[in-house]
Formats: sequence, C-alpha cells, structure tokens
Amino acid sequence: MPSPSSFITTLFLCCFLQLYLAFAGDPFVFYDWTVSYIGASPLGVKQKVIGINGQFPGPILNATTNWNVVVNVKNDLDEPLLLTWNGVQHRKNSWQDGVSGTSCPIPAGWNWTYQFQVKDQIGSFFYFPSLNFQKAAGGYGGVIINNREVIPLPFGFPDGDITILLSDWYTRSHKDLRKDVENGVDLGVPDGVLINGFGPYRYDDTLVPGGISYQIINVEPGKTYRFRVHNVGISTSLNFRIQNHNLLLVETEGSYTVQQNYENMDIHVGQSYSFLVTMDQNATTDYYIVASPRFVNTSWDRATGVAILHYSNSQGPASGPLPALIGQDDPSFSMNQARSIRWNVSAGAARPNPQGSFRYGDITVTDVYVILNRPPELINGKWRTTLNGISYLPPSTPLKLAQQFKVLGVYKLDFPNKFMNRPPKVDTSLINGTFKGFMEIIFQNNDTTVQTYHMDGYAFFVVGMDFGVWTENSRSTYNKWDGVARSTTQVFPGAWTAILVSLDNAGIWNLRAENLNSWYLGQEVYIQVVNPEVDYTESSLPQNAIYCGLLSSLQKEQSHKFDFSMGSPFCSNSRVMLALLLLVLIESFFFSMWSVVL
Repeated sequence: MPSPSSFITTLFLCCFLQLYLAFAGDPFVFYDWTVSYIGASPLGVKQKVIGINGQFPGPILNATTNWNVVVNVKNDLDEPLLLTWNGVQHRKNSWQDGVSGTSCPIPAGWNWTYQFQVKDQIGSFFYFPSLNFQKAAGGYGGVIINNREVIPLPFGFPDGDITILLSDWYTRSHKDLRKDVENGVDLGVPDGVLINGFGPYRYDDTLVPGGISYQIINVEPGKTYRFRVHNVGISTSLNFRIQNHNLLLVETEGSYTVQQNYENMDIHVGQSYSFLVTMDQNATTDYYIVASPRFVNTSWDRATGVAILHYSNSQGPASGPLPALIGQDDPSFSMNQARSIRWNVSAGAARPNPQGSFRYGDITVTDVYVILNRPPELINGKWRTTLNGISYLPPSTPLKLAQQFKVLGVYKLDFPNKFMNRPPKVDTSLINGTFKGFMEIIFQNNDTTVQTYHMDGYAFFVVGMDFGVWTENSRSTYNKWDGVARSTTQVFPGAWTAILVSLDNAGIWNLRAENLNSWYLGQEVYIQVVNPEVDYTESSLPQNAIYCGLLSSLQKEQSHKFDFSMGSPFCSNSRVMLALLLLVLIESFFFSMWSVVL
C-alpha cells in the first residue's frame, strides 16, 4: 500500500495536471517594455522620439485568440504615460483600456502591468500612448491576433507576414505641437510621412534630401505576403499603394472581408487593413511602396512616404515617378471605395460559426445618438472641440475608479442624444448605454477635413455613409446584411456615417476622435455599460491599480519592478516550465511508489 507521502504526491500531481490542462488551453504571453525617449533622425533632423526597449517603432505584440497577454510597462519618460490598444476589445475588462477614463496614468519612473485576454478576437491592430499628445512622438507598434489552429483562414496561408506602420510626422516635439493646438494654431503640413519609422526613399532630389534612411521590404518572387497596414498618424488620411501590385483586401480590424482587389486604399487615421500581395512582377527593378496624403494640394507633395519593395532577383533600383493616384482631391472616390468594403459573412473568425451568423440587421435598435462635431472654437477663453456641443473634460479621478468606489460628482450620465441649440460647454458628460441594448450612432461631420472615430471595447457595424445631412430617411440606404464590423470609421467633411453596435461588453468605454488634435481638445465621450445583475464575469479592480485624484490617499508605495503577484504567474514559455515541473513530479511519484514496493 502506498505511503501517505506518496498519496499526497499523487493527489498533488492530479491537481497539478488539472491546473496545467486549464492553462494550456489559454496560455500566457509576457512582454516587458521600457518606454523612453531615444534619439532618431527619421527625416534627417535629429529629434527625440518615444521608443520601446530602444526600438522605434515599438515591438509587435503577437498573440492568438483567447491567449492572456501580460505587458509590464516601465515609464522612463518625463511625464505620465498610458498605452492603449486600438481595436483590442478587452472583454468586460475596461480597467486595461489604457485611457484616462479608466486608469490613473503611470507616473514617470513607475511601472504598471497590463493583463488582458484577447477573447474571441482575431486580426490586425496597434497600440500607442494615449496621453499628452505623445502619439506624435511615437510609442506605437503593431498588434497581431492569430486564428486558433481549429479555425481555418479564409485564404491560403501566406508565405510571410509584414507589418506596415504609416504616420504623418513633424520634426517639432510633441510638447510644442500640443501647445500649438492649445493656442488654436493648426498643425499645418507634416514634415513627412514615415513608413515603419523611416523617412522616404529619395525618389525626387528636389523633394527628398540626401542621407535619409528608408524602409526596404525584402521578398521572394512568386510568393504571397500578408501586409498588415496601419495609419498610426495623428491627423492625415493616407493613400497606400505598391507600384504594379494588386492589394487583395482580406481583413480589417478583426473582421474578414469579401476578398477584392484594389490598386490603392485610403487608410484614415487609426484604421488598419490586411492585404495579400503576390510577388508576380518580373523584377526588372525594385518597386515603390507609397503612402501619400489625401484631399490636399501640391504643397503637401513633400509629405509623401516612400519605401522600397525589393525582390531577391531585382535587377536594379526603383526610379522614375511614383505611381499616380487618380482623384487625389475627390472625396467621392474615397467614399465609394469605403462603401465597397464588405463583411465576409461566410467565413469563420474567432469562432467556427460564420461571421454572418450574427444578423445585426434583424436586431431592434434601443438607443439613437446623432453626434455632431465642430471645428475648434473658443470656450471660456480656451480653444476646444465639441461633440453635440460638449467638450469632454477629463476628471482627476478616472471614471471607472469613481464608479468602483461610488465617488459622487465626478461625472454625469447626461450626454445629449443630439446637438442642442445652446452655447458649447466643457463638461464630463457620459452616455448611459443599455446593457445588451443595440445602439445606432450617426456621426455628422461639420469640420472641413476627414475625421475618424473609434470605439474601445467593441467592433461596430458600418451600415451607411453619404454626403449631406443625415435624416430619418437615410436609414433606407443602410446595409443591414454585410456591412463590415470594425472599430474605427471615417466621416468625410460635410457628410455622415452611421454605425450599429451591440452593447454586450460591460465597462466604461471610450468613444473618441482619432484625429489627435480633435481628440486632445475635447472630442471624446465615454459610454457606461452596466450589467444590472451581478456580473461575475466583469473583471474586478486590479491588485496593482494606481490611485489618483479624489482617491490618491489609497495609493501605496509600489515597487518599480515587475511583481508576478500583480500579473500572471506564467510567462510566454509557461508550457515548457509546467512540463518540466510535471516531469519532476512524475519522477518523484514513481520513486515514492518504487520505495514502497521495495
């Protein structure tokens, strides 16, 4: 008969096996990032940019559906920091959203550990710093969420995966830029457009000075690559194209699309797309990869990003003019292109069932908001932007913390569902969303430039857009079958865009202008979505929460290094660690049993 010690070992082994199997299904991936200023000269002018682990842009965060992601962030900047995850949904966990309404900023010199699960999600996204205009200095990087192996891709597996980060870029510091915006000074023409942090290839000696490093994408002839292209800039709509190559659109912000070929694609601020590009040219020379501003005049020509696509058998460098862009200043071309993007309703994504099994067009709308933006205007002597006449004022105590501790007077649930004919004001006014309700939001753009709007925590359905003023009759033009689901949509000047969103994700979620100048001056609102029943699935207050504002007295001194008790006890090689421990336990178990037999 086995000894008590061997029985305990056996029992422990069984428990450990259960633990291993549980975590093996949803593994953890761990990242340790230091955010700091580094020196760079992307446009030939030396400046400070925000790097992560000394890299600009930052590293790619790579995970798979349902994985748990742990990112320890050390803030080595000289001001507070938050990182937000553009399009990553954080199911019922708005604590990890990385915006001022849900988290206190990470003070300079401190660290904070984000932990979230990429639940039921696939696709191409990016992260960036959300405070103090820091995005204009960098701090951004790509996010890839892969399919689980049991869910096939709706296309052949590509031969390579390439992330492209496009950004309008200014050689002035982000601190100077935000002062300009505060003083009502327009950002003006960017000094350039960067591709993966590099300046333009010298395609024109009169427009591009010598000595600028440029991006080279190396490819093999005949192979097909997945290009994940993100506009991580601050204010400029960009057209992306690759000379002599078709862009086969397959995914945008977590949704597989109807597969269509495009010669070029307008990518507005905050938007992400995946294209399959086949290397089917004869490689007599290299080819241009171009990102150029849209709806602008020739004074913007110097602000063109150019990289090089280099076949391994290329016979010479790229030369000659860039591939032309038809309809450079024609918003109708861009709108028709946007309307052509459709949801692939027959493809599975994070789950095996088809994307179209969620029939959004059959759901009854419970709330309607018509949101009107306005260009910057003086309110109480300061330049502000508004949505429905309200310029959002971030409180010193984050909304989510105020909700958690029942702190009164921090915010009001009185955001108007339409523009009110009254003087604009600065206020902390929230939308009170109905849990499991179905909200229709119409963005009406009264500004003179394309504006994009993003909603954290959700993918919404883009069901319609048109020029002019939205009316009740506009609903007759809605696409209620295969409008693409995404998290960021453009609204053209003098036009409207309508979205539908199912409010099934409890939390407090940021709805904002992605154009940084508009956002910084107040074009944002939060949507509170509360489950009226006790919701044990919504994540609780993190153990490592930072306290500020009215709750500052709760803050304890924190260690400025990663503490596993604050995050996950498992890192990216958790399976290996667990397997090794299992082997030790099994060996110990059999040794105990053998001792008893002897």
